[in-house]
Amino acid sequence: MIIATIMMAGAEATSHAPAGITLNFTQILYGLRVLIAGAAILVGLFFLLAGTLGVLRLPDFYTRIHAAGMTDTLGAELILLGLMVQSGFSQMTLKLLFVAFFLLLTGPTATHAVANAAYRAGLKPQLGPYRAPDVDTIRKAGRPGL
Repeated sequence: MIIATIMMAGAEATSHAPAGITLNFTQILYGLRVLIAGAAILVGLFFLLAGTLGVLRLPDFYTRIHAAGMTDTLGAELILLGLMVQSGFSQMTLKLLFVAFFLLLTGPTATHAVANAAYRAGLKPQLGPYRAPDVDTIRKAGRPGL
């Protein structure tokens, strides 16, 4: 709504501009919209990548699920926000808004449910400072490539 109002004001300013000067305010706003959408999508991808690295690098189940739950929700919301900005004000934006709202409700709830189920199943969190296993211990465990 705000962007549409600004675009209408820009079009009106362009029509009242003196001869020889072309403001082309609409194209500037379109460029800004594309820039904002691209930035939101890139930041969302960054958070998804950080969550993936957290799942791969963190030591136990609870820290991994924390990294996945937090960053996936934020990353997906930012990507959806970028897609909403890029699509403008249309029916697609409303659909993306519903998807974002549904994801905002279900992502943290699912993460909590999985962590709660793991705790009730007897999986204890790793407490204290983390110590990486020795290379010999990993070799004895039979991990290939080490």
